Amino acid sequence: MYEFTTQGTCSSKIRFEIIDNKIHGVSFENGCEGNLKAVGILTEGMGTEDLVKKLKGLQCGTRGTSCADQLALAVEKACKG
Repeated sequence: MYEFTTQGTCSSKIRFEIIDNKIHGVSFENGCEGNLKAVGILTEGMGTEDLVKKLKGLQCGTRGTSCADQLALAVEKACKG
């Protein structure tokens, strides 16, 4: 299980597993509950490279990041070791 502390978002932590280069069990602490549950459901079983490619760089308003972007950064960091 990976745990990542977010920066610049309403959520404060992201937890997930990577099994055979696929994402499982994504959950967020705090933030927009409905939207973040949807992110977890939509990313379940997604390949790590696909997730990073699709979500990295998404912004929430003028924050310069988003919960989805933070998830992409967390997955990228976990994959690099």
